Amino acid sequence: MSAENSKADSKEITVKEKLKALYDLQVVVSEIDKIKTLRGELPLEVQDLEDDIAGLETRIENIRAEIKECEDIISGRKLDIENAKGLMEKYKEQQDNVRNNREYDFLSKELEFQGLEIELAEKKIREATAVAHGKNEEKVVA
Repeated sequence: MSAENSKADSKEITVKEKLKALYDLQVVVSEIDKIKTLRGELPLEVQDLEDDIAGLETRIENIRAEIKECEDIISGRKLDIENAKGLMEKYKEQQDNVRNNREYDFLSKELEFQGLEIELAEKKIREATAVAHGKNEEKVVA
C-alpha cells in the first residue's frame, strides 16, 4: 500500500504542480493580452497627437503670415505718411508764392487733405499694430 500511496502522492503532486503551472500560464497570458490591447491603441493615440501637432504648426504658419501682412501694411502706411509730409512741405512753399485767392484756397485744401491722409495712415498703423500684437499673443498660446 505504501508503494501505491507513494505513487498516488507523486501523481497528486504532479497534478497540483500542473494546475499551478496552468494557473500561472493563464495569468501571464492575461497580462500579455492586456499589453497587446494597450499597444494596439497607442498607434492611434500617436497618430492623433501627430495630427494635432501638424494642425498647430499650420496655425502658427498662418498666424506668422498674418503678422507679416500687418507689418507690410504698417511699413506701407509709414511710407504714405512720409509722402504726405513731403507734399505738405511742397504746398507750404507754394503757398508763399501764390498769385491769386484761388491758388491759395487750392493749396490750403491740399494741405488739409494731406493732414487727413496722415491721420488716416496713423489710424491704420495703430489698427495693424493691434492686430499684429493680438496675433503674436495667439501664436504664443498656440
